[in-house]
Amino acid sequence: MAQQHQIPPVIMEEMTDPEELAKAQIQDARFDRNWTWFKTHSAEVYAHRGKCICVAGEELFVADTPEEVVALSEAAHPEDDGRLVQYIPKEKAVRIYANFR
Repeated sequence: MAQQHQIPPVIMEEMTDPEELAKAQIQDARFDRNWTWFKTHSAEVYAHRGKCICVAGEELFVADTPEEVVALSEAAHPEDDGRLVQYIPKEKAVRIYANFR
């Protein structure tokens, strides 16, 4: 008999704390700046096929693993909690992405 895995419950809470909301808005603004940098420097980013990239502080970091690239970005920009981390596939292909923001 196959072992059954229990799916943990999803708990949703409404955040109303003004301090927490302000921190989230600041983090979102940092992410938006990094995302804009990513889009405007896509040729540079996609030159690193088969690598993990991170954009933090509107600067590109490249490494072999997500852990390595995040460590590099945190060392250079510890204040940037809006970093963008992505694996750049080795092969060019048509991909469909969805953004649910």
